[in-house]
Amino acid sequence: MATSLTTKLTLKLGHTYTNALDLTTPEDVLAGLSLSDSLTNGTAADQANAVWHDERTLAATSETLDLQTLTDALGLALTFAAIKAIVIKNSATTTAFDLAVGNAAANPWSACFSDPSDEIIVPPNGIWLWWSPTDAETVDATHSDFKIDSGANAVTYKIWIIGTK
Repeated sequence: MATSLTTKLTLKLGHTYTNALDLTTPEDVLAGLSLSDSLTNGTAADQANAVWHDERTLAATSETLDLQTLTDALGLALTFAAIKAIVIKNSATTTAFDLAVGNAAANPWSACFSDPSDEIIVPPNGIWLWWSPTDAETVDATHSDFKIDSGANAVTYKIWIIGTK
């Protein structure tokens, strides 16, 4: 079976910032900062051929995803060789229902951190995006575990991992 993957990232950000004064309301408007990038099918720079995604719930616990033993949405065994992108969306809406991402106890995949013990906190309704289209970050037997921890709270989150196999 031959699978194929095309990935597109689009990020748009705009704002209107005002200050209501007595006689005027000055404003600063950014109509749209737009950033985009894409990956074609393959294993070279600016390419990916594997994707894994899920919606998961942690009930006041943590889980460690082994990036070499996942099953993709098509039901195929997935062993990542390198990671190009990770997106995590914390679906919680309650203050302090954070997700701690990183700091796996053994065999940590920590390419996006300066130290394997580092963590990123994804707050409620927060999104964490890591994108490295040119320099894929290797997954191997000693760098394959990716930890997500909900602390003392039950938290539902969505996750997408894009890379090569």
